[in-house]
Amino acid sequence: MLALSFLSAGVDAAEKRLQIGIALHPYYSYVAHVVGDRADILPLVEAGFNPHSYELQPSDLNRLMKMDALVLNGIGHDEFAVQAVEKLMHSQPVLKERLTLIYANKNVPLLAAANTRNAWNPHTFVSIDAAIRQVYTIARELGLLDPDNARYFQKNALLYARSLRQLKNHYLRSFKGKDLSGIRIASTHNAYGYFLQEFGIGIDTVIEPAHGVEPSATQLQKTIERIRKANVNLLFTELDMDNRYVKTIEAATGVRLYHFSHMTHGEFEKDKVYREMEQNLKTLTEALNKALELQSAATQVSISPESTKSEVL
Repeated sequence: MLALSFLSAGVDAAEKRLQIGIALHPYYSYVAHVVGDRADILPLVEAGFNPHSYELQPSDLNRLMKMDALVLNGIGHDEFAVQAVEKLMHSQPVLKERLTLIYANKNVPLLAAANTRNAWNPHTFVSIDAAIRQVYTIARELGLLDPDNARYFQKNALLYARSLRQLKNHYLRSFKGKDLSGIRIASTHNAYGYFLQEFGIGIDTVIEPAHGVEPSATQLQKTIERIRKANVNLLFTELDMDNRYVKTIEAATGVRLYHFSHMTHGEFEKDKVYREMEQNLKTLTEALNKALELQSAATQVSISPESTKSEVL
């Protein structure tokens, strides 16, 4: 167990500017847009960590003691932080009195996790609609901690939400009148459920038996058979993640492979979500248009000269 000697009287509880902690990259972007220059953001963990396998270090806990609030995903993607922080708050009155935990997803309609019972899909930050709900929650909760800036936070949240909504609508317009119902999608894990439902699309096949767990050889073969049987058009996987089995699936089925950013790698940046969300929308547009193009070509090939002639007669 980590030593807790850092819980001392050296913390200045009278700090006027809010010190806001975040555990994941997307929440840095959300908070940065909400607070502008009227609060400080403290990443709980330095950039470059893997949220699926990280354990809090003493240096992280020292940063924790400087925070007034900590913004959390809270539904599975930052369990490394949630479990440790909740345990510390239970045992350390100083931390419990000082720190407010903001669960950004508390007003988001959640999707169930694939291949797992009694768990939620934590990848709400890959979705624009869910991101906007989280931004509003963060602004409201921070306004309760800093009433003098509550209206400022709310105004900034509305402006940021508008920019994200305009970004989504720009790409949605390109599919107006197009029938996407015949497109079948496989995903390495169920990270894109929230994102794809904004386009009226679902995921037909999730490959990993659990998030971050590679399928066995038997499971992989069954997945390949399932993809072939379902006539899956597209396979989506995570950018910056080396899934060795993806190439096997691509070669065995001929399905087209595309990569989405989860916005959880690299440096903490204010505009990371907007920039990488736009790239995801470009990738999705390219993938869906290609699938529609191939469907159209297949339909044309299936029309034989004899059937065409009979229709004319």
